[in-house]
This record gives sequence, structure tokens and C-alpha cells, in this order.
Amino acid sequence: MRVELVTKEDLDQFRLVLLTDLARMLRRPDPAQPWLKSYEVRKLLKISAGTLHRLRAKGILAYSRVGGSFLYKYEDVQKLVEKNVEKR
Repeated sequence: MRVELVTKEDLDQFRLVLLTDLARMLRRPDPAQPWLKSYEVRKLLKISAGTLHRLRAKGILAYSRVGGSFLYKYEDVQKLVEKNVEKR
């Protein structure tokens, strides 16, 4: 079995690559479509419907309700993610 050492610098570089990839994935390709449906927000954040409901109920994530659908501004979802980035 081959043993490889992982240094702190390796982890720092991995963190930067990961954050860059996450930021790229969260960028909305179509700025003309600023609103997201619930399923899109759940997919972006990888959360359940219950978790999304709690974010709405606690006022953590702003939304608009049109008929039976909840709509979320993409910028609000992005701010939520950026606000919760852990600083090391």
C-alpha cells in the first residue's frame, strides 16, 4: 500500500479550487431570469423541501408567492451562501 502525505499547502490549494468551482456553479448563466423556483433552489443548495420551508419561515431567505408557487431571487440565494461561508 502506497502512502501519500497531504500538506497544509495542498489543503489550502484544494480549498481555493473548491471555492472557485462553487462560485462558478452558482453563477446564473441567464441574468434575464432573476427568479428561481423552489426545486431550483433546493437543487442549487442541495437541501430538502423541509429545509427550504424553514429558511422561508425563519425569514432567512426572502421569497415571493405567486399562486401556489414560491419564487426566490437568485441574488438572495447567492447572498445566503456567501453569508454562510466559513472563514478559517
